[in-house]
Amino acid sequence: MFGRRRKNRDAEAPGLADEGNFDSAPVDDEVQAPEGGPYDIDDIGEDAVGSRLDLGSVLVPLPPGGQIQVEMAPNGQPQAVHLVTQHGRITVSAYAAPKSPGQWREVAAELAESLRRDNATVSIESGPWGRELQGSTPNADLRFLGVDGYRWMIRCVVAGPAGSVTADSPLVETARAIVAETVVRRGQDPHPVRTPLPVVLP
Repeated sequence: MFGRRRKNRDAEAPGLADEGNFDSAPVDDEVQAPEGGPYDIDDIGEDAVGSRLDLGSVLVPLPPGGQIQVEMAPNGQPQAVHLVTQHGRITVSAYAAPKSPGQWREVAAELAESLRRDNATVSIESGPWGRELQGSTPNADLRFLGVDGYRWMIRCVVAGPAGSVTADSPLVETARAIVAETVVRRGQDPHPVRTPLPVVLP
């Protein structure tokens, strides 16, 4: 997946499905990711980023026909950049993480609890990088993809109309392809664990 940063020990801890938190079968966290990324900039170098959209901490490919939607924080700084497609919206963000993997597992559990509090139907499925979390409401669906890297974690949020974020939907397939080609530029600055890495507008 990304060289020396590939190892994922998510399956060493008890599964979330075993804790009764999800409405689905147990997840295979040992599922192999597709050949390729996501990548660490230190592994591939700045010269290899190609035509990806440079957002500072993450460099992402723009899907064909996709548009950019910027979300600003109250202080006027860019908070997130959404990729809007004909099927729905995809948001890829990077977060500070410890050197050892496992942060996505904890984040997924907290996201599931938050979704349940909002009366969403929550399920967990096996995806290319392990567990994917889905929350469904009568009007819209969300799917969360996560990848643990070396001192960083990617979280991809896929949002669309009800029924549009199933595992084999065009929207989710596009999101997975984007994550697989994403490059993370963690930098050397210290950041508390789980802090969003800075977003810079291109």
